[in-house]
Amino acid sequence: MCGRFAITLPDDAMARAFAAVPANDLPESPRFNVCPTQAVATVTSRDGQRHLAPMRWGFLPHWYKSPTDGPLLINARAETIAAKPAFRAAARERRCLIPASGFYEWTRNANGDRLPWYIHPVQSNALAFAGVWQAWERDGLRHVTCAIVTCDANAALGHIHHRMPVILAPDDWPLWLGEAGHGAAALMRPAPDAALAAYRVDTAVNSNRASGPGLITPLAPG
Repeated sequence: MCGRFAITLPDDAMARAFAAVPANDLPESPRFNVCPTQAVATVTSRDGQRHLAPMRWGFLPHWYKSPTDGPLLINARAETIAAKPAFRAAARERRCLIPASGFYEWTRNANGDRLPWYIHPVQSNALAFAGVWQAWERDGLRHVTCAIVTCDANAALGHIHHRMPVILAPDDWPLWLGEAGHGAAALMRPAPDAALAAYRVDTAVNSNRASGPGLITPLAPG
């Protein structure tokens, strides 16, 4: 799964990286502890133009009567996304990219303590998670919401967690965004083993209230 991530690129750098027109209400960046239900920057494509705009991280199916009416859907499993009622229409028609600089996963020690790891790209300062989105409206409220698509972890990360986000290379962005025809399902696979690296970070990030660049600083040995 993916339950927390960091984004350190400024808005203008994100817009350039994804060749997208930025909205005026993008969430603050950098952020080192992005959590579910917060606004995240997303990239969509319509009418021949990419757009960088905020969405609520936590997909709301159209039948939810309120944002808390059912489970918090922050991830969509690649293996079942085309069949699940919550996601199947979005998987066909409403796909997005979710920019990130890295993400967190946890292992446990012999005492059951949660030990955080920061996972980041080896050769760049940005990732693009595959996402799906849904506009939800009820009783005068409107939220544009998204979920991160996940798949089995690759061999390099499997010792940390058995799932990982689907991470798309720049050459794959047009297909995922619907700019290059059909066949996006073939992209829902683990990233190459050599594409990502991981290191332990301080347990401060275990709190969803923690913030600051120290959260992604490698933990000192010993």
